[in-house]
Amino acid sequence: MSSSVDIDTDPTSEEVLLTFYRRLYPFKQLFKWLNRGPERTEREFRLFPYREFAFTLRNEAYLRYNSYLNDTEMKKHICLLVPLRFEIGPVYSAQPKDKKTVRSTHFKPEKRELVFDIDMTDYDPIRTCCSDAAICKRCWGFISIAVEVLDKAIRDQFGYNQLLWVYSGRRGIHLWISDKEAFELTDDQRKAMVEYLTVIKNGKEPGKRVNSRYGTKNVPPTLKDAIEVIKEPFDDLILQDQDCFGSQTGYEALLSLIPDARVASRLREKWTETPDSRSSVKWDDLKAEVKGLKDKAARQNMRNAMEDIVLQYTYPRLDTEVSKHRNHLLKAPFCIHPKTGRICVPVDPREIRNFDPEAVPTVGQLIQELASHAGEEHHSEWQNTSLKPYVEMFERYADSVQEQQTKMDLSW
Repeated sequence: MSSSVDIDTDPTSEEVLLTFYRRLYPFKQLFKWLNRGPERTEREFRLFPYREFAFTLRNEAYLRYNSYLNDTEMKKHICLLVPLRFEIGPVYSAQPKDKKTVRSTHFKPEKRELVFDIDMTDYDPIRTCCSDAAICKRCWGFISIAVEVLDKAIRDQFGYNQLLWVYSGRRGIHLWISDKEAFELTDDQRKAMVEYLTVIKNGKEPGKRVNSRYGTKNVPPTLKDAIEVIKEPFDDLILQDQDCFGSQTGYEALLSLIPDARVASRLREKWTETPDSRSSVKWDDLKAEVKGLKDKAARQNMRNAMEDIVLQYTYPRLDTEVSKHRNHLLKAPFCIHPKTGRICVPVDPREIRNFDPEAVPTVGQLIQELASHAGEEHHSEWQNTSLKPYVEMFERYADSVQEQQTKMDLSW
């Protein structure tokens, strides 16, 4: 392939997919991560052959229960299938490829990373710049807040530190937690953790009030920390950028979250007279109303309600079913999104506010870069492309997971 000829950049074409899998996909790093270290002979330390992979083919066929001894065997099969994408499942008690020959009682999901999925469409009731599958740098602010809140909660509240955030390629982000304790959680333990972290259920519409205190005086620790994290971005994103309360529909949604009917009535009357005032002005109006309440209990109740409103509009909206069960499948890092052509790349949570989904490399761009470096010597061809920083980030993560596993192995 050379730069002097037309290059196919259709992310669903066989030629493009095959070039990507043969020359760019980081199979070695994927193996190191999922095997939790180098290839070994002991069953308890050799996880990769027991891992399920599922493929979506170009004819929309879906193939489950594939498994491989190592990354070389996996790459060979993927280059034969040329799938549109593939997903990662759990580590089973037997090799998934042998499922049909193994007694059902001997084939059970045993371990898998704890995973979370945040999808931008769950923010459709409140975002004003885009809707449905569309996404831009502005509404990415909802995802960046979710990452900051969830990353802090998981590290601080649960002590996990092997967190891999991966952009989904279009409108969301995935989290893989590879700490040994998280890897070995039962379904019931996963469910309990997810429920503890969930505030907004099923992309709940504004108007259905969040109750962060659950009948008690204080918010739980995870939400107390979250409120501190989101106070500043709430002003920047909800009040300024998205102007969520600027329209009548927007401010009526806000009014429906106010538990004091008299306060809501006075604000509705005022905003009806000045319907074009921005969200920041309306929020200031609400704060003034609360400050003016003479009854101490009513004033505190409204302050609590305002905190709940901040949570309603900015707290992470989790797809809880993804996280509860070990046998759930999730798209692998570095797959190509068939609609956008963008690669599902790792994201540094410390730089999440600067991340631009529209700047993520597409497979067409990467193949053009390969063509422009034709003839150059390199250990790995991805090093010649804009995929390099993302693969290096993934490699550091895989090394970290391996290092943690090695320390635990030595401690036995």
